[in-house]
Amino acid sequence: MKKILLFGCLILIQFLIGLGLYAQKSIPSSINAFYFSGKLRFDGLLDEPEWQTAKRISNFTQRDLDYGMPITERTEVAILYNSSSLFVGVWCFHGDSAKIVAKNMSLDFNYREDDNFQLMISPFDDNRNGYLFVTNPNGARADIQIYSGEDGNQDWNGVWDVKTSITSEGWFAEIEIPFSTLQFKKGRVLEWAINFERDIVSKNEQALWQGWSRDNSIYAVVNAGQLIGIHDIAYSRKFEFKPYGLVGWQYDSDEGSSYPLKAGADLNINLSPTLKLNLTTFTDFAQVESDRIPVNLSRFSVYYPEQRQFFLEGYDLYSFYLGDRNNAFYSRTIGIKDGKQVPILFGTRLFGKLGKNNIGFLNIQEAKIDTTPTTNNTVLRYKRDIGEQSQIGGIFTNVINKGHSNQVVGLDAVYQTSKLFKNKNLVVEAKIASSLQDLTLGGNAITYRLSVDYPNDLIDNFMAVAAMQKDFKPELGFLRRSNYNSYSWYLRITPRWFTGWGVKRMLFKPWGLTVYRTLSTGELESVSNETRPFGAILKSGERFEINFIQNFDRLDENFEVTDHISIPTGRYWMYNYEFQFETYQSRRIWIALLYNFGGFYTGKIKTFESELGLNISKHLNVNGQYTWNKVNLPQGDFITHELATYLNYAFTTRLNFTLFGQFNSLENIMIYNIRLHWIPEIGSDLYFVYNIGYEEPVKQIDYLKPETTSAVVKLIYRMTF
Repeated sequence: MKKILLFGCLILIQFLIGLGLYAQKSIPSSINAFYFSGKLRFDGLLDEPEWQTAKRISNFTQRDLDYGMPITERTEVAILYNSSSLFVGVWCFHGDSAKIVAKNMSLDFNYREDDNFQLMISPFDDNRNGYLFVTNPNGARADIQIYSGEDGNQDWNGVWDVKTSITSEGWFAEIEIPFSTLQFKKGRVLEWAINFERDIVSKNEQALWQGWSRDNSIYAVVNAGQLIGIHDIAYSRKFEFKPYGLVGWQYDSDEGSSYPLKAGADLNINLSPTLKLNLTTFTDFAQVESDRIPVNLSRFSVYYPEQRQFFLEGYDLYSFYLGDRNNAFYSRTIGIKDGKQVPILFGTRLFGKLGKNNIGFLNIQEAKIDTTPTTNNTVLRYKRDIGEQSQIGGIFTNVINKGHSNQVVGLDAVYQTSKLFKNKNLVVEAKIASSLQDLTLGGNAITYRLSVDYPNDLIDNFMAVAAMQKDFKPELGFLRRSNYNSYSWYLRITPRWFTGWGVKRMLFKPWGLTVYRTLSTGELESVSNETRPFGAILKSGERFEINFIQNFDRLDENFEVTDHISIPTGRYWMYNYEFQFETYQSRRIWIALLYNFGGFYTGKIKTFESELGLNISKHLNVNGQYTWNKVNLPQGDFITHELATYLNYAFTTRLNFTLFGQFNSLENIMIYNIRLHWIPEIGSDLYFVYNIGYEEPVKQIDYLKPETTSAVVKLIYRMTF
C-alpha cells in the first residue's frame, strides 16, 4: 500500500510539472524542399548556387544541458530534391573548430562518442515509424529504422551517402538519400514528418529542431516538424537485384578441409512505394561477424541478437515480444542449428504498409541437414494503426517438414499516447498467444501478458503481469523459461538536482522487481530485485551507480554450473552489492568499471567487469572488455575469465578493417574474427573474412594448430532497374 501511495504522489508531481511545460514546437515548424534539375557537386562544401539560395531553418533548441535555451553554436539546414533523390545540406558552425570531436570513420559508428548530426524522416504519415540517418564531421554513416516512436533497429543498413568538410568556421555535411531507400505513400504533393538533432559532445550538448522534450528522443515521430514542397516524384527504380559470389576454404580438425564455392541472389521488388517483396535463393551469411559468447553462470540460455542483414530490414514488423525475454518469433531459429549454418534454398519476404495496415510475411525453405529433413518456415505478422499512435494486430508462425509441424497463433493490442498530462508518454499493451502441434490445439499451451509503461524523464514506471503454460512451445521463437506466472514492477526516478554542483541527472531506483511463480503448482520460483539508492550522471559525462540486488532461485534439479561443479536442488536467497563507474565516452580514452559481490547459491561470488576504449585517431579505434568471476562454493571454487577485444581501422569511410577476438575460460574457447570490408559503391560490398577457433584450455592451446579455420571472399553487387 505504501508503494502504491508513493507512486501516486510521484505521478501527481509529474502532472504538476507537466502543466508548466509548453509543447516543444518552434516557428518555423516546417521546412521546404526545393526542386532542382541540374547536378550538384557532391563534395560536402555546399557552395553551389542551389544551396546558397535555398531557404534554411536554424531554430534549434537545447534538450541538454540547458533545457529550452537556443543552441550555443549556429546550425542551419536546407533541403533540395530532384526526380530521384533527397539532398540535405547541413551547416554546423563552431566558434572553435579545434574543439570539434570526430574520432570515427567506419560504417555504423558509435555516433554518441562524436559530434554528430541526426536526420529523422518519416514518410509514412503514421506518427510511429521512420528512418534515422546520422553522420559526423568525418562523413561516417550510421542508420536506424525507427519503430513505434521509441524503438529502433540499429543493424539496418540503408542505401544513402554523405560527404563532409571541416573548415575554421565549423563542419558541413551534404546528405543524399535516394527515394528508393524510403517507403512512402503515393501522392502528387507529399508532406512528411522530419526532425533534426545536433550533438556537440565537447559541451555535452544536445539540441533539436522540434520536439526537444526530455521525455522523448528524436525517435518520437509524433513530435517532429514537417517537410513540405515535394511533389510529382515516384520510384525511378522498382527493382533491386543483389547477386553474390563466394569462394573460400574451411578447415576442421575432425573433418579436414573443404573448399566452398557458392552463388546466390536477392531480388527486391517495390510493389508499391510502401510495400516491398524480397526474393532470395541460396542465401549465405559468411560476412556476418562472430557472436560474442559470454561466460554464462545462470541456468538460462543466452540470447544472441540477429546480425544477418536479410532478416534486419523491417525487423519490427515480425516481432511479437512476450516479455520475460521470450518471443514468439526469433529469426535466428532459421538458418542456424546448434551453432551451425543450415543452407537456405529459397525464401520470400513481403513487408511494409498499405494505408494503416502493417504487413510482415516471411517464408523460408531450409535444406536437409544431418537427420533433419528439409523444413519450411512461415511467419505472418499483421498490425493495424488505430488512432494517433495505437495498434492492434496478430501473428501466425508455422514450422513444417515431413516429420511434424508446429504453429503459433497470437493477438495483441497497444494503446500509446504522448499527450498524457498534456505531454507525457503512456503505453498500455496486451498480448495472448497459443502454440499448436500439427495444427492441433492441446491443453496448457497458452501465454499472455499485460503491461503498462510510463517512460518519462523524471519518472519511468513499468508494470506487467504475464503467464505461460508449460506446453507453450514456439519452435520459431525463443523461450528462457515457461510454466510460470510473472509480476514485474520497475520504478526509476531521475531528478535534475544539484545542477550547480556539476550534476546532470540523479539516478534512483526504489525497486526493479520481477517475481516468478510456477504456474502448475503456485510455488515461488524466482525473485529478482534491484534497488539503486544513489547514482548520478555528471555534466562532464561521468556516471556512477550504487545498487543493492536481491535474488531468489528455486532449483528443482541440480544445476551444472561448470563441467565439474553442480549446485544441488533447493531454495536460495542471494544478496549482492554493486558499484559502477564510467567516464565520458567522447574522450580519447575512456573506462567503465563494475564490481559486484555477494551470495551465489550455496556460496559467494565476486565479479569485476572493465571496459577500456582507445580512440587513437579517426582511423584507429580499440575497445577491450574483461570480466573476472571468483566463485567460492562448498562443492569447489573456480575462477572464470572472459576477454573481448575489438580493433577497427578505417582507411576511408568505405574501406574498413576489423579484428574481433574473444576468450571464454568457462567454455574453453578462443575465437578470432578478421574482416576487411570494402564498399565500392553504396549498396555493393566486398568482404574478406578470416576466422580462427580454439577449443582447449589456454595452457594447452597449440596456437599454430587451431581446431577450426576458415577464409572467405564474398562479393555482393547491387543493381537497380
